[in-house]
Amino acid sequence: MRVIFEDCKLFRDVVHSKSLSRAAVLNGISQSAATQHVQDLEKRLGAELFDRSTRPLGLTPAGKLYAELCRDVLRREEDFTVALEEVKNSSEGTIRIASIYSIGLSEMGRLREEFQKLSPGATVHVELLRPDKVYEAVLEDQADLGFISYPEHRRELTVIPWRDERMTVAVFPTHPLAGREMAMPRDLENQAFIAFDEEVIIRRELDRFFRDNGVQVEIAMQFDNIQSIKEAVALGSGISILPERTMQTEIAHRRLVSIPLHAPELRRPVAIIHRKKKKLTRVVREFLNLIV
Repeated sequence: MRVIFEDCKLFRDVVHSKSLSRAAVLNGISQSAATQHVQDLEKRLGAELFDRSTRPLGLTPAGKLYAELCRDVLRREEDFTVALEEVKNSSEGTIRIASIYSIGLSEMGRLREEFQKLSPGATVHVELLRPDKVYEAVLEDQADLGFISYPEHRRELTVIPWRDERMTVAVFPTHPLAGREMAMPRDLENQAFIAFDEEVIIRRELDRFFRDNGVQVEIAMQFDNIQSIKEAVALGSGISILPERTMQTEIAHRRLVSIPLHAPELRRPVAIIHRKKKKLTRVVREFLNLIV
């Protein structure tokens, strides 16, 4: 059976997005053309590939087999492309990065600028995603690298430790704690606290810190991202504990004050991930060499 790269990419995108219309947009064709392609493919194979009784689209057993074939074909094509680039000995290319919001907003502008000074022909494309979507983008070859906090060690992934970020108390400038040189855990007792949502890993770490130190705070608000927490603190809705690096802009504009916390064990680990069997292009390796 003759397999065409473009056909495999379309099928992979349908599986990934669970939508013919979104896959059609990604491949620059009409939805009717994408539908016709799938119908022709099923006719040639003599088997249905999608379970059309479910929403979103699911795969039949035959569809799962074909999806594995497409994944293998596209990865072989990717390996060929990487090898060809090595032969051409060019540093030009594109780096696709998936990052959690806090790192993307606080770090990626600087990293892109530094790297493009070293490799003017390179393009750094950054997509900001929720943590689960960062893993998905890397595993599905939608991103070359992922930037994540509290990294999960998975069999399919290579995890490169990047740094441990100091966690400090974030308060608005007129808060009574704002003048402290150091905050003790007991200073947080009964404070109005802007927390992370319960399903976020950093929330579980902070809850453990409070339990270990016998501290109770009053949860005033909770959010799933650092940006919203910083804004709530800056507006005087409460205090929080955040990675100090993520507050630099607000500190510089005197919207937040960062107070060191007497808790040296409280750090946020940040790592870079990529698919374990992925052959990294020269430009991706150069980017990694710059930052690790």
